[in-house]
Amino acid sequence: MTPDGTPLLTVDDCERLSTSQVHELYRSHVNKSQVSLMTSFGFGRELVDHAEGSWIHTRDGRRILDFTGGVGVLNHGHNHPRILAARRRFQEQRRMEVHKTYFSPYIAALGHNLARLLPGDLNLSFFPNSGAEAVEGAVKLAYKFHGGRRRQILHADISFHGKLLGSGSLTGSAQNAFAFPGIPGVSAFRYGDLDSVRQAVAGARDAKGRCDVYAILIEPFSASTMTECSEEFLRGLRELCTAEKIVLIFDEIYTGWGKTGSLFHFMRYPDLVPDVVTTSKSFGGGKSSISAFVAREPVFRTAYDSLGDAMLQSTSTTYYGFGEETATALEAVNIAVEDDYPARARAIERVLKPGLERLRKQYPDLIADVRGAGALYGIFLDGGPRLLDLAAKIAPGGLARDPLLRTKVITCAVVNAMYHDHDVYMYYTLNGRSPLVAAPCLVAGPDEVEIFLDAFDRTLAKGMNRLLTAFFKDKAVSRWAA
Repeated sequence: MTPDGTPLLTVDDCERLSTSQVHELYRSHVNKSQVSLMTSFGFGRELVDHAEGSWIHTRDGRRILDFTGGVGVLNHGHNHPRILAARRRFQEQRRMEVHKTYFSPYIAALGHNLARLLPGDLNLSFFPNSGAEAVEGAVKLAYKFHGGRRRQILHADISFHGKLLGSGSLTGSAQNAFAFPGIPGVSAFRYGDLDSVRQAVAGARDAKGRCDVYAILIEPFSASTMTECSEEFLRGLRELCTAEKIVLIFDEIYTGWGKTGSLFHFMRYPDLVPDVVTTSKSFGGGKSSISAFVAREPVFRTAYDSLGDAMLQSTSTTYYGFGEETATALEAVNIAVEDDYPARARAIERVLKPGLERLRKQYPDLIADVRGAGALYGIFLDGGPRLLDLAAKIAPGGLARDPLLRTKVITCAVVNAMYHDHDVYMYYTLNGRSPLVAAPCLVAGPDEVEIFLDAFDRTLAKGMNRLLTAFFKDKAVSRWAA
């Protein structure tokens, strides 16, 4: 009971709450607008009973094919049995979670495994909680490596690196719409354009003409725009950073652990080694909130390998190396290697890519482009009535200023139809040209990919006018119900 006599909700109470009760609690205590937004897509109106592999089972008996891959989190699928067993064993044996003055065998083993799997001398790891924290830790490492003497950092114009104050200031995407304060000395270059990087570096000189850039941050494959750097660009970037002693950071938070057909996307190019690589999302096996940045030995040791500096990064955060989380990641990495997740992504690609290309040719007025790799593809939709252009011009507030409003509306209509009519769960990104994303879990088989392709075909066959009519009708009903 609370001091005023109100009973506190228990876990058992949660499992008895109705959808309307959950919505009301969200409106009162989480975010009212989130309820309106989520229910506008057709989903969010029922509760999940359980999930396994690529499938979500709702309380009302629906079986949903999850083709989002948990937005990068679920390479292992929902509730992988080995992940569950590892966590259960940790709990049943009453292993210890915290206390940083005791060394952790899980941290030691996880660091060892990453060093063995990554190329070159990427040997030293740090394990915070989220991808954004890994990015900020990598940037902090680069700044410390130069002893604070360099003051500028470069990132790509379409980048997405997180939503914390630091990582958000390094994000160049449209999602970074509000001017929060950020770290100083941030500049952008054109993604994949080596000349643009060279110009930015040349323009970042101190009064004595010395390079003032301490780090360059890049996603070798941009999962939010479905754009990838060429091998020529990445190797040119490596040469430039080596020549100027700039710390090169690869953000592989989404694409790590096999998603695009190689263990990490950059590893498809032999002997290409960044100074730091970040990972998160599927690193935790779909159950653990954990991330990592892994640094080349000379970079990490210069920054932190002294008695005076060791506590600046290595052991000082409360949840660093939290026991159950590192044990889970350890099992997740072993599964990804033993079950050859890169090969699984390539097997998915052999069905998904030609299927999407066939649909692009079949519906040229609806699909403008298809891009991706492995089990991560973006579908760029087009079409819809001209009335949408007028609606965009008279839309209220910031919507009228969104040049992609038309694209977003028609993509929402497809997401809504796939979920409502065909029990297939998809999402679209808010970055770049807002592609619809087909990104199955890596435990998905060819049959599940074919289920998706068939549902997508039947959805597009309705035509955009009918899809939009159903979407707006559904949206109006959800607004009225709210």
